[in-house]
Amino acid sequence: MSEAKVAMPSMRVSYEAGALHEDSLAGTWHEQLQLWFDEALAAELVEPNAMVLATADPEGFPSSRTVLCKGFDERGVVFFTNYTSNKSHLKSTRVAAATFPWLGLQRQVNVRGEVEKVTPAETAEYWAERPRGSQLGAWASPQSRVVNGREALENSLNGIERRFGDAEKVPVPPHWGGWRIRPDYVEFWQGRPDRLHDRLRFRRNDDRWTVERLAP
Repeated sequence: MSEAKVAMPSMRVSYEAGALHEDSLAGTWHEQLQLWFDEALAAELVEPNAMVLATADPEGFPSSRTVLCKGFDERGVVFFTNYTSNKSHLKSTRVAAATFPWLGLQRQVNVRGEVEKVTPAETAEYWAERPRGSQLGAWASPQSRVVNGREALENSLNGIERRFGDAEKVPVPPHWGGWRIRPDYVEFWQGRPDRLHDRLRFRRNDDRWTVERLAP
């Protein structure tokens, strides 16, 4: 008996939610990203700061995962993680890409560039804003390593809770902190009918930025 299959070839949406023109683009990539991010917030999209982070290990094998953007400005886009996780190869490859998939607005933003660790002060500032449970979880989880079942994680968390007890503040783990993607390429993508999408790219050349339209 053959298995039922979803008729994927017939699954399509006509993108008619908006357009993106050169004369309406903000003067810088981060100002344009802020405009679109504010509209994603106003539209009450689920996790509007979620982005798909793509990296490759030193052998060239790619991997991707969804992380949360925790800030952006003219310097770049920031996320926080365990430095010993599968993302640790950023220490050697020093490049990454990320996509904000704002499907509800028929938009996406692609960011690509070199990465750098944020300063300890920036990490400490964000760490202080995290819920205590998230802080303890960062200590308890050996991210990306094989563990012997859920119980092993819960036992690790219990041990961390005993370790810090009623301490007013939980310190930042030495293996935890932020990365900043310093873009040389930021593309703003707006879906359009007939797959003739609008794609406007900010591309850095030394210290200057050029805006280019890309064919869909």
